[in-house]
Parts: sequence; C-alpha cells; structure tokens
Amino acid sequence: MSVGLISHPACARHVMGPGHPERPQRLSAISDALIAAGLDILLTHLEAPRASREQLERVHDPAYVSALFDQAPSDGLVWLDPDTAMNPYTLEAALRAAGAVVLGVDQVMTGNLEAAFCNVRPPGHHAERARAMGFCFFNNVAVGAAHALAVHELERVAIVDFDVHHGNGTEDIFGEEPRVLLCSTFQHPYYPFSGADTESVHVINVPLANGAGSSDFRRALREQWQPALEAFQPELVLVSAGFDAHRDDELAGLNLTENDYAWATELIQSVAQRFSRGRIVSTLEGGYVLPALGRSAAAHIKALLS
Repeated sequence: MSVGLISHPACARHVMGPGHPERPQRLSAISDALIAAGLDILLTHLEAPRASREQLERVHDPAYVSALFDQAPSDGLVWLDPDTAMNPYTLEAALRAAGAVVLGVDQVMTGNLEAAFCNVRPPGHHAERARAMGFCFFNNVAVGAAHALAVHELERVAIVDFDVHHGNGTEDIFGEEPRVLLCSTFQHPYYPFSGADTESVHVINVPLANGAGSSDFRRALREQWQPALEAFQPELVLVSAGFDAHRDDELAGLNLTENDYAWATELIQSVAQRFSRGRIVSTLEGGYVLPALGRSAAAHIKALLS
C-alpha cells in the first residue's frame, strides 16, 4: 500500500495553556511511535497546505469563518468556550489541519496514494457549521468530504468516527446530506451529550456505555457499521481517528486497546477495497495519554499499510 503521512510544523504551535490535554506533544508521540515501529520510512511524507475560504465555507457559515479570522489574537489566548482557545498560531494550525484532509482526498482520488493519515491538530469533529467547541475550530473531516463531493464529483462518501466523543459537529454539518454516510461509536452519556437519539438512515450512531470494551466495540462495527457501509457502497472512506477510547486514556471510560484500532482499520479497509478502490483518508481527532496515543495511531497506520 502507498500511504501518505500529511502534517505541518504549524500544527505544533497551537497551544491552549499549561496542562491542557490537547497539546503539541500529541503529534510527536505519533511520529516517535512510527519511527520506533519502523513504519515512518514506509510512508510518503507530505506537507499540509492551508485550506481555502472556499473549502471551509462549503461546511461552515461564512460569518463564522470570518469571525475566527477576526478573533485570532496577536498575543495571549482568546477563549471561544471553556475548553477551546486560540493563541497567535491557532488559525494557521487550523487552516493546515483542514487543508491536510483536502490534500489527502486529492492524493487518493488521483491515485498518487492509496490511503493517507493526517497527523494534524487542532482536531475537528466537534466543530459545527457555525460554532467552535471541544478543542475544535474547523471540521477537518467535513471539509475533506465536501471537497470530495464538490471537486471530485463523488456521489457517496462515508465518514467513520471511533473517537470516544460523539462527532456532533460532523453530524450537524451532514445530518441532512444523503451523499454522506456517517458511522460512529462513542461513550454515552458523555461529552457532548448528543447523538444517542439520532434517527436517520445515513447516520449510524452506536452509543457505548461507560466501561465498554473490545467485544462491545467490535460487535457495533460488525453488526451496525459494516452492513450500512456495504449497502451505501462508498466511493471514498474518511476516518475521524480518535484514540481516546483506549483503556489507558484517563479522560474517558471505554476500554479499547491498540489491537482494537488495528482491527477496526482492517474492517474499514475491507469495505474500501470492495467499493472505494481502497481509498481511505484518516485524520487525527482525540487521544490524550501520549504512550497509548502513539501505540494506537501506529497500529492504525500499520493496518493502512498492509
């Protein structure tokens, strides 16, 4: 498999204060784990471009995009919600994070790569059409999906999300879009306390109770994700790859391991190989305990390489 690793140095300059769990070291934890596992040399390294206003405004209200540009500070922090702050480098990092997924989509759609992983931050799946929240500013995976629909003229794009938190922003953006199938698992009840009551043929939400582990997760994917994905027959699969459902991650209460992330990636690959010519673009969401994050992301990327 030809797999790309897309990142940018700007993504490490976004800092939301001492002790904040969404910190720059998350990116180096993944990079270090890839080197230690001998995977880094097998990847095609690409630098993320900035997402354009046109790309952002396919999924975000133009007034919201303008407000983020206007609020970007020249010094200090500007808090958008109790968890989410901008420093002088945040806007650039957020533009690169969204642009990474756009580049990944272009690379797999043109056949330059078979799959890509975007090692970027800030994450995106909580960012709604007109609201930043939960460490997220632009919805990176949504920007990529909308680009695939608009520029590559796809008719069916799947987004799968195994972060421990519900991707409320992605659902807010695509909840009424039949060209996008959204499949997600998440701990419930838990932040952002949404998704469990969604009723839609193209939004497959599977809430998992506190303490759920491998068997619950794998059953959800086999029995609910896989049939929906096979019926939808996606032309491209995007992954919101949050690794904070790992049993070592202290911010939540699920009990997955890196083996579960590898297994989930293989299931996603099986669908992509049947319907999408193997095309997968994955982007980092959560995961806050650095050793577990590194191991989990490496397991995910190793499976993409196989």
